Amino acid sequence: MYVKCWDCKFIAFAFLLWACQDNTSQPVSENDPDEVYSGGTTTSFDVTSRAYTFPLANIGDASLAQHNVGDIVFDATFVTPPASFNGGLGPLYNNTSCKSCHANDGRARPPLGNEPFNGLLFRISAQGVDAHGGPLPLQGFGLQVQTRAIIGVQPEMNISISYEEISDSFEDGQMYSLQKPTYTIINPYIPIPIGTMISPRVANPNFGLGLLEAVAEQTILSYADENDTNGDGISGKANYVYDQSLNQIVLGRFGWKASQPSLIQQAAAAANGDMGITSTYFPDETSKEQIQDVVAHDPELSSDQLNAIKVYLETLAPPARRNSSDATVLKGRGLFIQARCSACHIPKMRTGSSGLSELSNQTIRPYTDLLLHDMGEGLSDGRPDYKASGSEWRTPPLWGIGLTKIVNGHTSFLHDGRARSLMEAVLWHGGEAEQSKQDIKKMSQADRNALIKFLESL
Repeated sequence: MYVKCWDCKFIAFAFLLWACQDNTSQPVSENDPDEVYSGGTTTSFDVTSRAYTFPLANIGDASLAQHNVGDIVFDATFVTPPASFNGGLGPLYNNTSCKSCHANDGRARPPLGNEPFNGLLFRISAQGVDAHGGPLPLQGFGLQVQTRAIIGVQPEMNISISYEEISDSFEDGQMYSLQKPTYTIINPYIPIPIGTMISPRVANPNFGLGLLEAVAEQTILSYADENDTNGDGISGKANYVYDQSLNQIVLGRFGWKASQPSLIQQAAAAANGDMGITSTYFPDETSKEQIQDVVAHDPELSSDQLNAIKVYLETLAPPARRNSSDATVLKGRGLFIQARCSACHIPKMRTGSSGLSELSNQTIRPYTDLLLHDMGEGLSDGRPDYKASGSEWRTPPLWGIGLTKIVNGHTSFLHDGRARSLMEAVLWHGGEAEQSKQDIKKMSQADRNALIKFLESL
């Protein structure tokens, strides 16, 4: 299906000038009919529980055929080898399929009660950096905790979560509560050294990733202001990470700390870390230090399968805006800009040239700059990742966020899912976003409700 896109009213340079001006002077209540097209002509208009699962609206036949193959591999359940089909699971792993963490291609949440860890994993590393400046693998564990194992193998550890309620109030006196998580390691198979760094991460949504990969590097870097030369308190910076295929350091743009350079490496790393599945990108078992008899073998995920997953992720369409012309939504949009949320959550950008023509030269509205920002000690995981400090996180895209409850049945947000609502996510912001948070705390309840209604329209 092809969707007509309205002619763009502003070129990218004009938008950058607009973003740098005093936001309070802008006609924030003006409705832009193009706002509905989050992904340009790729935009999907489904609003059901399958909203994140559709291919690009402008997808061609060749890309659709590859997309469908990738969909099958993405959904496949891997099993313990030897097996004639989808073998290679483990020996240590977190889950058995991609979709187990990315249900309906959406956002995961932390477990409730005694639920298994289906969408929350833990990065782990030792003090120091590796040869490429990235996290240093912890001897005996690598870079990710595996809480499950095949028969005859001991999981690396279990982890429990407890929460502390923190109460505060808005300026108008209305009370609110935030929950602060604490993670406790249980039964590690070997002792954990002092100084070990562990970071929780929930699985991100999959849609729109091809469009983000198609944004030109110079566009992303144009938003960076690492030394805050304009004095606005916002100092986004790029992460630079190791590309396995190029054997060099390049711009990072995927993952909670922008620690992956490309969708294909992101997919290969997830297969290896989450399921113990090897590939040409990551040919070693994650468990080779614990399982002494692991021997060299051919990749368990073929190059064709890995490429199919990559194309599948490239070609998942972002959902359209809903209610974008509603008066309360427009009011909330204005408040979003006035509070300078848009300084990091850039509303609009344009893709460059892509290997897939469907993704090229699209005006998109992802509400991210793909840069790292200091979010304060409250959200710090204390674990650096290349150029990202413990308190720095990539600005998460906001497109589609209002459909989370419909698609995934929850409203858990932030890197570890601690926020139980969009407002709780806002109230955890600190660091560069501290002033924006304080401005929002000073808003009236009606204005706060309008702000949330705007976010829910994305």
